[in-house]
Amino acid sequence: MLRWPASFSPNWTGWFLVVLANVCFSVVSPIGRYVVSNGMDPALFVVLRWSMAALLLSGTVAVVEPQRLFMDQNGLRFACLAGLFNSFSALTFASSLKYLDASMASMIYSALPLAVLVLLRFRGEKFTYRNLVRIAIAVLGVYLLIGPGGDVPLIGVLLVLAAVVFFAVQLVLVQWYLRAYNPRTVALYIMIMIALVNGSWWWIQGSAWHMPSQQVWLAIGLLALVGSYLSRICYYGGIQRIGSGQASMLSPLETLLTVVWATLFLQERLSPVQWIGGALILLSALLAIQRLGRARWRPRLRMGARM
Repeated sequence: MLRWPASFSPNWTGWFLVVLANVCFSVVSPIGRYVVSNGMDPALFVVLRWSMAALLLSGTVAVVEPQRLFMDQNGLRFACLAGLFNSFSALTFASSLKYLDASMASMIYSALPLAVLVLLRFRGEKFTYRNLVRIAIAVLGVYLLIGPGGDVPLIGVLLVLAAVVFFAVQLVLVQWYLRAYNPRTVALYIMIMIALVNGSWWWIQGSAWHMPSQQVWLAIGLLALVGSYLSRICYYGGIQRIGSGQASMLSPLETLLTVVWATLFLQERLSPVQWIGGALILLSALLAIQRLGRARWRPRLRMGARM
């Protein structure tokens, strides 16, 4: 039986786990699009998904590392604040899937590293003309993706962009104030906060309940298990071996796979111009990731959840 040398095994294992995590992440938008397009309220969808995921993660932590179930008061405060912004991001992204195809929403969302780069300006990170070039590339990409003729609903695009901003704020809060805490503990409290905030919003709206079909229940359960729980177990295992900066380099893989799943299972199609727009957004994201890799701040790009 062949064995990797001990000095190489952690790296190969880490890369494998991060690739597997991105495969799991890639099902989020297509399955979310399927659930929302079948009439489920986005807030209720978010509540069900993240409640299931929180139960799975809390059960795992309770069995494997029970001491990780608790945080001190300062950590809890910032975890709840990060969870609040993640809740807004989850709701706005889920709502955008009422108007946009999964592939298009995912391509726009891939500009997330660029939003993080802009936010770093508030902590003293130098903002250069190259950053302006990255922003210009992303703006041009979004323009081509949504169509010069305005065929794509603007409300959907604005909801995705809002989700990007909210999630970027959550990321920097985690990196600035929660680095000393175990990532699984932080993720657990963020998951709980997502469920509580969106549950409150659903209740304020009137808490209308329509029994989902068996297929929709299956989709939500699959998303909770694969897109929320397994993805984070793999991702955190990966970044412990190769680092979050290296792991973030594979984030475009998620976007590519999302488009593949949406094409195969949802019959979504993009025009050649839209493909060019999506490619430009991915290019700006890769340039932003490259810059983040040289910055003092190295993001854990999957601490929370987009939806």
